[in-house]
Amino acid sequence: MTSAVDAVRSVELVEHAPATRLALPDAVGRALAASGVVDTTPDPYVPGFWSLRAGSKVGAVAVTVPGGGPPVTVRVTPKVPVVRLFFLLGYSLVGKQSWRDGEVEVAEHRDLVPALAHAVERQMDRALRQGLLQGYKATEESALVVRGRLRESEQIRRRFGATLPVEVAYDEFTTDIAENRILRTAVERLLRLPGVPRDVRRRLLHQRTRLADVTAIVRGQPIPDWLPTRLNARYHHALHLARAVLDGISAEHAPGGLRIDGFLFDMNRLFEDFVTVALREAFQIVGSGHSVRLQDPHHLDEAAAIRMKPDLVLYGSHGTPCAVVDAKYKAEKRGGYPDTDLYQMLAYCTALNLREGHLVYAKGNAPHAAHQVRHAGIVIHQHALDLDQEPAGLLTAVEGLAQRLVNTPRV
Repeated sequence: MTSAVDAVRSVELVEHAPATRLALPDAVGRALAASGVVDTTPDPYVPGFWSLRAGSKVGAVAVTVPGGGPPVTVRVTPKVPVVRLFFLLGYSLVGKQSWRDGEVEVAEHRDLVPALAHAVERQMDRALRQGLLQGYKATEESALVVRGRLRESEQIRRRFGATLPVEVAYDEFTTDIAENRILRTAVERLLRLPGVPRDVRRRLLHQRTRLADVTAIVRGQPIPDWLPTRLNARYHHALHLARAVLDGISAEHAPGGLRIDGFLFDMNRLFEDFVTVALREAFQIVGSGHSVRLQDPHHLDEAAAIRMKPDLVLYGSHGTPCAVVDAKYKAEKRGGYPDTDLYQMLAYCTALNLREGHLVYAKGNAPHAAHQVRHAGIVIHQHALDLDQEPAGLLTAVEGLAQRLVNTPRV
């Protein structure tokens, strides 16, 4: 007999929405709870029922139970439109500027994973139309003929005086280079994700065929570095999106054959990257002559035992801090923003000798609030950026904040 628990094959959640209660196989519920993909707790009164609540991670995962039939798919939809999420993603990946209109297509897709797969495939197709990029790859191997440089120490250690095979090192001109390996690995990853449309999957298989002679990166190995140059310019957008696929939180948990595989974006990180990078660009537009440091380490105490890393510190021409910013991807609740954020910013202002500090949140009930700290002479500002507005309006709001920060007084 098939139970209600066995019938659940797809779970749809919304970022930061109230919890959803439903029947799940206990193995699936325990796996989700251990993975941290969503907040998952068993119902204390009804066996087989679980409470699921999405946090700030958005995307999709598939949970497969040995002998349990098809996988259970959990999808978390972002609150912001997918097209806006890609706008934020551009700042997180490129680090200097957002995607320009038309550079990254999300087509008609409303869900994150289909939109991402479509965008990666389109950019990859554009990158590979002129053929695969080639370059030199450092290779070390055992060979029957001398090629390149003889590795004398390895020859002595491994061959004990034998003349063949020979331990050699040489540079090989090949397509199996970092750029192509990143693209190949991104294709393999996308083909395993739940929710990729059939037509996009077919085109991804075509891209994999193009990259058939390229070695995919084994899971767990570091992603090779690549440097943007004139020679690989046509690869840039495809590589940035491919890194988004590879850097997205990978959910894997496999005790006793149980497997969770999927792709998630952390909206906390995306929002933080957008605020700090967009502010850094805005300071250049304002022409303030100040310098900016992101994730700048400082210490709260004189003994330098308590470490702090504000998201952004603005420095004046003499190298002294003149403003501090921390970005928080939190929606304002009925009782206001969390008090802990205020305490954290107070510590930043005290250690940096600043009279004002700035917390930047995602959309809230009000665009700005200010709190005068008693007996300290410090004002903590809470700003809210409306992510639902068009990019031009969002960047205008950031420029206005940058102008305000330039004029922030010191103690």
